[in-house]
Amino acid sequence: MYINRKITILDELQEKSVFLLGPRQTGKSSFIRNKLSEARVYNLLESDTFLKLNQAPQRIREELTDSDKIIVIDEIQRFPTLLNEVHLMIEEHDVRFLLTGSSARKLRRVGVNLLGGRARMRHLHPFSFSELGDAFDLNKAINYGLLPSIYLSSNPEADLNSYIGLYLQEEIVAESATRNIPAFSRFLQVAALCNGKIINYSNIANDAQVARTTIQEYFQILKDTLLAFEIPAWKQSLKRKPISTSKFYFFDMGVTRLIQNRALLNKGSPEYGEAFESYICHELKTFIDYTHLKGLNYWRSKSGFEVDFIISNEIAIEVKAKDNVSLQDIKGIKALQEEKKHKHYIVVSFEKTTRMVGGIQILPWKIFLEKLWGREFI
Repeated sequence: MYINRKITILDELQEKSVFLLGPRQTGKSSFIRNKLSEARVYNLLESDTFLKLNQAPQRIREELTDSDKIIVIDEIQRFPTLLNEVHLMIEEHDVRFLLTGSSARKLRRVGVNLLGGRARMRHLHPFSFSELGDAFDLNKAINYGLLPSIYLSSNPEADLNSYIGLYLQEEIVAESATRNIPAFSRFLQVAALCNGKIINYSNIANDAQVARTTIQEYFQILKDTLLAFEIPAWKQSLKRKPISTSKFYFFDMGVTRLIQNRALLNKGSPEYGEAFESYICHELKTFIDYTHLKGLNYWRSKSGFEVDFIISNEIAIEVKAKDNVSLQDIKGIKALQEEKKHKHYIVVSFEKTTRMVGGIQILPWKIFLEKLWGREFI
């Protein structure tokens, strides 16, 4: 059973080529099989295809027919210099490319600039609440994540373990991103424990027993291989001086939990609350990327007030994994409200009904997500 994705790149492919990037097993190949079944596909994970094009890159041009309007190259980061041929074909033929990849590292270093703006960059994320509909289960999402092959698996815990091993072997070792795998493995667990927190490179370096400069390089590897991202600080508050350091999130809650070496999380525990915040972050980032919005930030003042997420200077969002949100829980968002810079102030919670407290909406998480994907806030 194929679950339709919310990403809208088919219309874009009628106008321009597209880079579709996303971590392994986010569903890029399934998307191609179901939505571009008529397109010519070159899968560079297939050894014979990789060797054929590696020996003679011009083959992709020589095999072009009049009926080829869209050509797919899957896992383009395995052979970035093939973008020379792509560039030439875009210039000389009426053809668009869908170029998928699970790592931006080699593309950034070798290839992307070769296309000089001739292709748009899009990102495919794990499943979202809106895509799964009635099949969505919050506890399952928080514990096992939303990677399609794992969420739909009959043995998600075993598949998560395999996924982590695959990542270390293929994405890190195969790309020669780091030669010290034991040190990187130590860093990975420490970094996972810092998920959703402000990055302190020195502290992480001490915990991982690795030099600070190496830690910065390792974080860049995580971002380049699309397994993590930073959320910048929102710095426009005037009444209270903001801090400027970014926060760091892994891309999937299940992957994070397993790297943290944690058992299944139970509702009511601090770890569950942290994972719930990460889940809401995933939904926000996915929504922003799929709707082509800009700006996902957080806010924290030097005096300690904090709001989890701000979208496009329009929506301020605090996440509380609580059945009853108290006045103490909303003091951060009330402080931000004094700036009078946002249209919506929202607390996402486990409460059963919606209510309004001094201009702040307290919403059950499911209602919030329905409104978000329904574009009621933007």
